[in-house]
Parts: sequence; structure tokens; C-alpha cells
Amino acid sequence: MSVLSGKKIVLGISGGIAAYKTASLVRLFIKAGAHVQVIMTPASKDFITPLTLSTLSKRPVFSSFYKEDETLDSEVENPNQNLEWNNHVEIGLWADLMIIAPATANTLSKMANGICDNLLIATYLSAKCPVYFAPAMDLDMYKHPSTIESFNKLESFGNTIIPAESGELASGLSGEGRMAEPENIVAFIENKMEFKLPLLGKKILITAGPTYEAIDPVRFIGNHSSGKMGYDLALCAANYGASVILISGPTHLSINHDFVKVININSAEEMYAECQKYFKTSDVFIGAAAVADYKPKNPALHKIKKSEDSFVIELEKTKDILQSLGKSKENQFLIGFALETENEIENAKLKVQKKNLDLIVLNSLQDKGAGFGGSTNKVTFIDSNFNVFPMELKSKEEVANDILIKIIAHYEA
Repeated sequence: MSVLSGKKIVLGISGGIAAYKTASLVRLFIKAGAHVQVIMTPASKDFITPLTLSTLSKRPVFSSFYKEDETLDSEVENPNQNLEWNNHVEIGLWADLMIIAPATANTLSKMANGICDNLLIATYLSAKCPVYFAPAMDLDMYKHPSTIESFNKLESFGNTIIPAESGELASGLSGEGRMAEPENIVAFIENKMEFKLPLLGKKILITAGPTYEAIDPVRFIGNHSSGKMGYDLALCAANYGASVILISGPTHLSINHDFVKVININSAEEMYAECQKYFKTSDVFIGAAAVADYKPKNPALHKIKKSEDSFVIELEKTKDILQSLGKSKENQFLIGFALETENEIENAKLKVQKKNLDLIVLNSLQDKGAGFGGSTNKVTFIDSNFNVFPMELKSKEEVANDILIKIIAHYEA
């Protein structure tokens, strides 16, 4: 599995002979599981066609501020026409990574000095993600003081240079200035990303969603959990490099990441069995699922007919997944969730002690914006020493990141 899997990459191509190599570069990114959006400078289309790159990336290639079938001339002819434009701000914010390859001396100078005269530079100036650039030029251009100044300036901005390689150049000379080969560009970026992934090599087991406890073949006892918190945790953990097993109750959500394996279950019993199966080889367990506390003792084999005015279902306790894992844990970091409506802090502390948890994430239905079904949550962290850390109302994605930061801090301590 590549760390590029699922990443959204903007590949900027400027006008140098090395542009012909970008067909292979796009293929390698796609093979690694990335999503690639190509942006070309007008000059780069002299070296490789947009059609080639669009076919390989399975996306339209952008090279101007307006859609390719629209021109400024048509605007003059029909001033009331609504022209579609390629929104460089949206593209820049969409990207997880931006790579400029080849990066010519001209494009590097524009990047370093903010000369925004094409879509590629406008997108670069709008990007919030890590930016890599792979220079490509003749050896004297590569060593020129103005080029060196561009390199230093861009690196001071936080951009990362992918060093040029030595070899035969387009001029016929031989020396430093060749754009790094596509395989080496991909390997360079993967190595950089792996170095920055604090949970690489860790295995995290996560539960998500509700459980459905059968009354008969068509009815069940369940709850309103959407599973979003658990799915956000899984994606966040994977983006930090962890290998994730997500055991999910019934939900409409899905996740597509090479580092995440999803196991679908329905009942608490099924979730219990899967947790027991994978817990021993896991480093971290996060119990984000809303597991039913009780289930029908004798579910009917056939649909129950409506006959009596009242109907009694005998319930029995389900197995306590979190408590069972707390009893058997060795070096695992164990995180539970608590949803309380009264005496929240006291009840959560009791769960920390009773279930041998390292951290509990407390939700209160008394807090506006917290609980099931919404996109936000307001939580309080309580650790095994009963330290209490109340958090502000945040999106569930942000809460997931806060939880992962706690895990990272545990392993860096």
C-alpha cells in the first residue's frame, strides 16, 4: 500500500522538454491510488497533449482560467454570455499535495516572486498543501545565481525541491539539470510522507455505528447512531499512516482508503466476535460504536403477527465489548466513548476505572450540537488519571483529529 493512496494531487506541468515524462508520472500516481488533477501552462502543450494526460488521469486537464471551449473572444462577441471558469482557489484547496514537474527556470521565478500570469501559478499561490517542485533545465541555467535564488526562496516558503539528476540534456550537453525520473519523484514524495506519518506501522481497531438486535426476521432494536464519528476516526488514523480495521454496524457510510479494512456486522454479538479476533494484534482500540446494551432473549424465527393489545419482549444483556478488552489488554491503548445525560463526569470516570481505559471521550446530550446524527460534537476527554479536558464544539472530523493527536502523544511520550 502506498502512502499516496487516496491523496488528491495537483500536478503542474510547465513548458520544458521533460514534460513528455509526465505521462509516466501520472500513471504512477494513479497506480499508487492517488487522484490526479493536471494543470498545464500554455507552453507545456507544445511538448505533450492535454488529451494524453486527461486519458491517463481520467480528469479534464486545465490550462487556462476559462473552460477550454470558451475564449475571451467569445465574451466580446456575446457580452451577456456566462463563461465557466476554472476556479484556482477551489483547486488549490482541494489538493492534499501539489507537484510542479517539470519546473522550468521561468516557472520557478514566477513561483518565487508571485508573478501570477497563468492558472498554474494562481493555483500554486492558493494552495494550502505541501508543494514539491522538480526542476528541469540546462546545466548552466540550473547553476545560475537567479535559479539558485529561486530555489532558496521557494524552500524558505516551505516548498520542497526534488533535486535534478545528472545526465544527457536536451542541448546535447551532459550534466546536472535533468528532471528526476518519474519513479524517483514518486519514491521521493513517498519517503518524505512516510517520515511525516507518526502512526506508520501502528494497527488501530475501531468500532463504528449502531448494532441491530433482532426481534424477528424483519424487526430489530437499534439506535440513531450514524457511524460518522467512527468513520472519521478511521480515515484520520489512516491519513496518519496507521493500518486500520473498522468494524462497522449498519450505516450508509463508506470509506475508500488502502490503509482501512472494513468489516460489516449487524449485531453486538458479531461485533464482539470480530473485536476479540483482531484485538490481540492491535496497538490501539477505539470503541466509537453505539452498541446495544440489551437484546431480545428469544428472537422469533418468523415475523410476529399483530394480535394482542400489548406485547412483552424479554431482554438480556449483550456482552460488554469494551470491558472484555480492558480485562485482556496488554500494551494496547484503549479508548472508549460515553454518552451521558446526567452526572456526566462522575459516570465517565467510573467507566474509565471499571473498563480499564486509557482515555474516555465523553458526550453529553445536554450540549447543543453533540450526540447522534449531526456533523458536530462537543466532547470532554478524561484520562486514566482522571484528568479532565473539556473541548469546544467542533466538527466530527476535528474531534477525530483531536483523538488521534492524543494517541500520537501517547506513543511519543
